Amino acid sequence: MQRVCFLLKVRKDRLAEYRERHAAVWPEMLDALSATGWHNYSLFLREDGLLVGYLETEDFKAAQEAMAATDVNARWQAEMADFFEALDGTRPDEAMRPLTEVFHLA
Repeated sequence: MQRVCFLLKVRKDRLAEYRERHAAVWPEMLDALSATGWHNYSLFLREDGLLVGYLETEDFKAAQEAMAATDVNARWQAEMADFFEALDGTRPDEAMRPLTEVFHLA
């Protein structure tokens, strides 16, 4: 199982709404994430907007590609794009760059 961690930056003026949206993620989005291999997926948000994402998957690239092929993901990413800083026209799910794991206590 591959462990993946990534960072994004949520706009400070949108933090409350971002939290609200993630308190009520669409059921079809949750189903799509599970069906495409996203497991143990968590998002952590700091008060300055730093977003830390963590997930486990067999193959991150394949999981991303499978999600990108779903209609629900296209709709979700379109709605979420304005919440983030510095995407430069990239969808949020395309801006996730995994951090290099340097330690893991098994």
